[in-house]
Amino acid sequence: VERVQRDLAGSAGRDRGTVLKHLMGLMSEVITTAGPIRMRRGRATTVAMIGPTGVGKTTTVAKLAARFALLEGKRVALVTTDTYRLAAGDQLYRYGELMRLPVREVSSPAKVRSVLDELRDLDLILIDSAGRSQRDDIKMNDLRLFLEAARPDETHLVLSCTSSYGHMSAAIEKFAQFNVDRVLFTKIDEAACCGLLLNVLLKLRKSLSYVTTGQSVPDDIEVGDARKLARMIVGGPEYAFGAHESREGVA
Repeated sequence: VERVQRDLAGSAGRDRGTVLKHLMGLMSEVITTAGPIRMRRGRATTVAMIGPTGVGKTTTVAKLAARFALLEGKRVALVTTDTYRLAAGDQLYRYGELMRLPVREVSSPAKVRSVLDELRDLDLILIDSAGRSQRDDIKMNDLRLFLEAARPDETHLVLSCTSSYGHMSAAIEKFAQFNVDRVLFTKIDEAACCGLLLNVLLKLRKSLSYVTTGQSVPDDIEVGDARKLARMIVGGPEYAFGAHESREGVA
């Protein structure tokens, strides 16, 4: 707001459309984006998804797998480290069966390297980790051991846009101890409040990778775009990704 007041003097500062457009521009300047997963040459690219319980990691992994395997023709494998929930890997196995992709379940950190070595000739390995409560120190330590063994090329912290800022802040404090490279927001189409997304990105100081915009696989996932996110924050959830693509300002 202070920047807008300084930048827009006179009548420009009293025009609502001009103010909002300038505000969105300033927001997009401070939001950094990472772009899509970067594929390594000559070996499999390993990407881990971590985050609290219930944020939609498994569905997000399926969307990414479908995008790279079905739309880009990459050789993709799915790995789950979720051994806490009963039949936790069933959902991922079903996705793998539908897309004809190999799925592996890893029960301990000691077995991670052998599984990844088995899949090393593929293009992309997506690791779906168990959801961890930030208050469960034992499971957080297990996650640390899995990540240390896997040594992923990218680690995406998955956060749900339906969470409260307090819950997100608590998750950030706990998961920041890991080598998080990027932030991925899910359920952006269900967000009741949008401004906290900017707070999260600034607090973590990490780049936005993807956002998910619904339940459809593989359609409802997009590469993070600073301008789109700024427009959503200013305009509200109805200006979220996947909607109102032609509108540059906010009425």
